[in-house]
Amino acid sequence: MRFRFEFTLLLLLALAIFSCRKEPQQKGLDSSRKPPKEGSVTLLDSLPEFSGEVAFQYLRIQTDFGPRNPGSPGYSRCKEYLINELRYYAEVVTTQLFTGFARGKTYSLTNIIASFNSQSPDRVLFCAHWDTRPWADMDSNRSNRKKPILGANDGASGVAVLLELARIFHRNPPPIGVDIVLFDGEDLGQEGDLSGYAQGSKYFAEHKDPAYNPRYGILLDMIGEKDVRIPKEQYSLKYAFSVVNYAWSVAHQLAMQGRIPIQTFSDVTGPAVYDDHIPLNQVGIPTIDLIDFDYPYWHTLEDTPDKCSANSLAAVGTLLTTLAYMPSALLQ
Repeated sequence: MRFRFEFTLLLLLALAIFSCRKEPQQKGLDSSRKPPKEGSVTLLDSLPEFSGEVAFQYLRIQTDFGPRNPGSPGYSRCKEYLINELRYYAEVVTTQLFTGFARGKTYSLTNIIASFNSQSPDRVLFCAHWDTRPWADMDSNRSNRKKPILGANDGASGVAVLLELARIFHRNPPPIGVDIVLFDGEDLGQEGDLSGYAQGSKYFAEHKDPAYNPRYGILLDMIGEKDVRIPKEQYSLKYAFSVVNYAWSVAHQLAMQGRIPIQTFSDVTGPAVYDDHIPLNQVGIPTIDLIDFDYPYWHTLEDTPDKCSANSLAAVGTLLTTLAYMPSALLQ
């Protein structure tokens, strides 16, 4: 996870002191496109079942590799595992190799892209970052702050949901094209300097084929915490309001039917977070960030699997499964 922006006087003063960052220019949804109305979506009675338990096993598999910070043994082993797992499930798997940087060092980084229903012209993008932070710089114990984190929630949780979706798509091909992208180099930045964050999504956006224009994107980040609460992230509202509106409308109906906990998707407006969705929005892919930033173990050595829950993964995964199999409202 990256630097957090809360619109308070203290933070505004801090930003004035440490940086002068230009807001990203909106290149997302056409403002003439009206957002779907609340309650205008009819959910399908029968959908493939998303298994939170399977997703949690995917989370544990990743953390069993140890920290997955670039250049570490766990990073190399996890990368090989993710590529092989997605090759088993997806029609097409490609990688993007690029050079990243952090604190005066360079790193060999890899984005992993898996495509389902690859011939469909109508596509959506589901994504998460798979790397973990090399430094536990928020740990209460100062002696731990140069150690890499395990990243159960901040790293493994979003990937775990996407791997379970890949398993579902393999068994039940979605009616539209779905691209799952695992971004590398998301967590190499430092507070006050955004240039080191979101390196994989920046590379993906900068090298996007002009013909590749998914209808929308959904980014998953830190969605595995027990009793997860996901607010409406501010940049998502600014650049992809229609996608937020539609996703929350579907989530509310899922909650009313008892398929997900009613508290998972909150109508509260959350903080503005610089994350992997920003570069995507800048190149015209309207993308929202599903993120619960209220996580006390963020960037600490305590970000471990016991802080996460299969139920939380299931709630988020059920929403994405529903969106993938009943996409008409945003494809019109």
